[in-house]
Amino acid sequence: MGLAIDRERFDEAEFPPFVERLERSLVALGELMQRPGFGEGPASLGAELELSLVDERGGPLGCNAEVLGETSDPRLTVELNRFNLECNLRPSPLAGRPFRALAGEIEDALAEVRRAAHVHGGRVAPIGILPTLTADHLQSSAMTDHARYRALSWALHRLRREAFHVNIHGREPLEVRCDEITFEGAATSLQIHLRVAPSGFADVYNGVQLATAPALALAANSPTFLGHRLWHETRIALFKQAVDSRPEGRHAGRVARVSFGNGWLASSALELFAENVAVHQPLLPILTEEDPLACVRAGGVPHLQEMRLHQGTVWRWNRAIYDPAEGGHLRIEMRAFPAGPTTRDMVANAAFLIGLALDLAPEAAAWTDGMPFDAAARNFYRAAQDGPEAELLWPDRPGEAPRPRPARELVQELAARARAGLAAAGIAADECDALTRLVAERAASGVTGSVWQLRTLEALAPRCERAEALRTALERYLALAGSGEPVHTWPVEG
Repeated sequence: MGLAIDRERFDEAEFPPFVERLERSLVALGELMQRPGFGEGPASLGAELELSLVDERGGPLGCNAEVLGETSDPRLTVELNRFNLECNLRPSPLAGRPFRALAGEIEDALAEVRRAAHVHGGRVAPIGILPTLTADHLQSSAMTDHARYRALSWALHRLRREAFHVNIHGREPLEVRCDEITFEGAATSLQIHLRVAPSGFADVYNGVQLATAPALALAANSPTFLGHRLWHETRIALFKQAVDSRPEGRHAGRVARVSFGNGWLASSALELFAENVAVHQPLLPILTEEDPLACVRAGGVPHLQEMRLHQGTVWRWNRAIYDPAEGGHLRIEMRAFPAGPTTRDMVANAAFLIGLALDLAPEAAAWTDGMPFDAAARNFYRAAQDGPEAELLWPDRPGEAPRPRPARELVQELAARARAGLAAAGIAADECDALTRLVAERAASGVTGSVWQLRTLEALAPRCERAEALRTALERYLALAGSGEPVHTWPVEG
């Protein structure tokens, strides 16, 4: 969330000055974006990978601080729950072989976490939601002992004034209340960052919004939570509800802090920053000494710490990022993918989403003219619910009205577009071919991480109780993920 946070509570009087600073920051950013050369430079690719630590029985292992203490790797940090770690992977230029570089970063970081976790009897699980989690694992004691997480919990409770309510209508519906934000820490992800020039930001962002649903449908890896079979990508529903600041029963006309968005982007990234300030109340009103507008008008590059802090507490599935580094630049952060199952799967997912978005971007206006935003949002949630069997709306050509298409069939067709988008970005031909082919093969097989988990649970059901089946399935998952072979090649055994 940008700033270091060492306080857990705030006075009501601190919020109005913070809102004023946000509004001043928007003016500063708008003027900075008009500066010749702002944000220009080669496109780059980066990522953040969240991981779960597990013990010898496959249960969550709450020792992230201890594991972090075993390593000096600057890429690693703790996350919300004590059984979570995050790897902030180093970026690389988009042209050339960026996905080989990303795969190398993932493998190197995983090896270091495995080494450090082993000292404490732990293992590493790259998976969207640990199937072995129970409600007892997610009580207040599960939260990492950092002021920033206690402050975030306090701030959400300040607006909500009641327990969080998780109500997911899946194959085995789940309804549960929780007093803390620790349920959000059950969901771990791979977040992709793409540096984009300001002049082309809106078209690329709209391309990402269009491409996310088909990409997510074939990347799903979170089919269970608290022992219930729910959505193929249950993280999408869980995250939204586990940090919802809206009081129960008073959602009408109020936008959730976790959302797909409210419409196509018209002209620039500034719209996204401004909407978040206008629609969402601040959570953490921490002021710095910087006057962002004075900094810009003096020819400097502001840090915009307050705005970055606020933006970090509004979790769009695809969101704009301002970074003051290198004279200031913009990125698109793509947050919908789960962690896992393997490095090859994760890298292929990223390549498909980015390649398809870049291919759609030059004709983004035509695509969005034909595709109502509500249809794109519907696609996103259908993909999360039904995975490769989702029915998605998609136009045959730019500007045409969309028609229903099975996700598996659609992805196989869109793989060629994704490859073209990657190639146009200067990515090596063999890398384009291998990664888009892997996604197309997964679509043809219909086997995602979620499908494999669900089939394995069904195969185990005749001979063991659900809790034991979940543990056994996780052990098999970890062994197969360790092989590095993509998930659609994994066998299912009873």
